Amino acid sequence: MSQISPMELEKLTEYLTAHVTGFQGPIQLEKFTGGQSNPTYKVTAKSGCYVLRSQPKGKLLKSAHAVDREYRVLNALKNSRVPVPEVFHLCEDKTLIGAMFYLMEFCDGQVYWDAALKKIDSNTVRTKMYDAMNRVLVDLHQLDIQTCGLSDYAKPGNYFQRQFTRWSSQYRASELQKNTAMDELNLWLEDNLPADDGRICLVHGDFRLDNMMFHQQKPEIIAVLDWELSTLGHPFADLAYQCMQLRMPQGMGTIDGLQGINRASLGIPSEQAYVESYCRRMNLGQIDNWSFYLAFSFFRLAAIAQGIAKRASQGNASSKDAAKAGAFVEPLALMALDIINKENIGVSSY
Repeated sequence: MSQISPMELEKLTEYLTAHVTGFQGPIQLEKFTGGQSNPTYKVTAKSGCYVLRSQPKGKLLKSAHAVDREYRVLNALKNSRVPVPEVFHLCEDKTLIGAMFYLMEFCDGQVYWDAALKKIDSNTVRTKMYDAMNRVLVDLHQLDIQTCGLSDYAKPGNYFQRQFTRWSSQYRASELQKNTAMDELNLWLEDNLPADDGRICLVHGDFRLDNMMFHQQKPEIIAVLDWELSTLGHPFADLAYQCMQLRMPQGMGTIDGLQGINRASLGIPSEQAYVESYCRRMNLGQIDNWSFYLAFSFFRLAAIAQGIAKRASQGNASSKDAAKAGAFVEPLALMALDIINKENIGVSSY
């Protein structure tokens, strides 16, 4: 799609003009850099700026790149406390540009890829930005899924059991070579799945700094992006996933983690303080099985990285750096196993 022909561009313009109120061409497409999953483009048209987000072309893993689900959840959240871009149209006809896509509002904000927020020159602002993420996560998990029309957004049953089954299957389907650490992690997770405690909410699935768009001048989130992995699930999955990202080293993938960084010197809360803020807002006590939630987050991210590497080997990945993703699978699994080993000496809850 980055090499869309003049004829295809004309067809796309005609289609959007016919299906989006007020849309007027001509249009120009500019692919956003960063990210690995769904190709995303800035659409500059006579009627204004928009964002077009599509599936990758080529054969896709089952249930992956679900831009139709993403469109549905964004539409459902339009009047909620969770800030999201307005969506205008979903095109499920893959013949138009070779993939399913949707059109949404262009939000003029700032995305940060560095968890240490080095571009921010104020500790106070960094503190407020992390607090804003914490507050938005709580707002998300406190949404009434019935009122939002999302009560059927996922299959019933134990969330972690469903997710483990899904990502184990995805990993095996995209495995390029044997990985002993992933095999060991897979077995441990299967043997240590927590019992279903009945908690259920809308989970983002990829809740991290670079999926937040901040106001240009204020430490406020104006849009939560990339809902491809959203589902109905367990709130601790999102919380642990974000903490997992912050535990990662710098230079590993698209976001730099905070491993080895003195958070207090930057005004960034410790993991314990961040989790405690979340629990206070959610009116929760201690979180048991924290090591499982973290280890599962590493496993899922490793499975996603393996899928990216598989697509790269087939020539249909979105990012030019996708082939590098496979190198992250083993380190992610080893980090999870390290967390599990620490559990055996009593580091298991918050």
